[in-house]
Order: sequence, then C-alpha cells, then structure tokens
Amino acid sequence: MKELLIVDGYNIINSWRDVFDLEKYTMAEARVRLLDILSDYQGYSGHRLVVVFDAHMVREGLGSLDIHDNIKVVFTRENQTADNFIERFVKNYGAGKTIRVATGDYMEQKTVLTKGGLRMTPNELKSEIFTQIKEHKRHASGKADRDFLESRLTGEQKSIFESIRRNRTGY
Repeated sequence: MKELLIVDGYNIINSWRDVFDLEKYTMAEARVRLLDILSDYQGYSGHRLVVVFDAHMVREGLGSLDIHDNIKVVFTRENQTADNFIERFVKNYGAGKTIRVATGDYMEQKTVLTKGGLRMTPNELKSEIFTQIKEHKRHASGKADRDFLESRLTGEQKSIFESIRRNRTGY
C-alpha cells in the first residue's frame, strides 16, 4: 500500500513564508498554489495525499471533499478544526498503515504520534518536495549525469585502475 500523507493546508501555507507571500496573493490563490505543488510531488513520489483546510469558522459550513489532480482536499465543517479531522482520521484509519502528517503544530504532532501516525514538519515537507521536484526536472531535461565512480577519481587513481584493468584483460 502506498504511503498516505495528510497535509494541514493552512499550517503549511503559513509556515512557508518564502513560498507563499500572503501580502501579494490571496489565501485562495495560496491554496491553489499549494495544491499544485503537492500535485507535482504526488506524481513524483507516488504517495497518496489528503490536504485538510480549516473551515470551522464558516457559519453553517457543512464541510466538503474535493479532488484536485488526484489529491483529496477536505474543508472541515463548522466547529471542526483541521487538527480535529486529522486526529480522528489517523485514529480511525491508521492501524497497519503508514500515515504521515505534515504540520508545524507541536501539539498536533504529539497527538498524531500517540495515535499511530508519523509526523513531518513543514520544513521537512518543503525540503522533500523541492528536492524531489528538482531531481525530476534535472532527469527530465537530460542534464542528470550518472554518478560513476570514475567521475570522482583523481587522474592518478584513474591510472592505477586502468593499469589493473589492463593486467587482468591481458592488454
């Protein structure tokens, strides 16, 4: 079974100030940008993703489940925080499965760990995502060099190995 990653959406947006300039973009634009970034990541990693956004302050909010490029997007209902939703989800569905939760909320991280999930900080998620995206783009552009031992040897070391090779093959 593929790993499941649950992302506390607004927590990540607010943690990645260098990615989401909220003075320049609306929260709705930041949500779409986060989902686009996570969509790329899901494609490269093969993990399943669920992104949870707080909507607990929305009067008479019923909550919703949407799909954005194969990512499940949850907006919580009135009086339900993303933390509440995530905790219940990990408790109900985490047995025997690998569920990671990306959030910067320390209490949420602790709760997730006690319910059988794994925690991931916003910086860990950002590092993993952008490293994987950069690697994929490098490979896709054809600029990725294969990492051969020879590329890391000095000229003298290469000569030694070449003489060993010639002696073994009789050349």
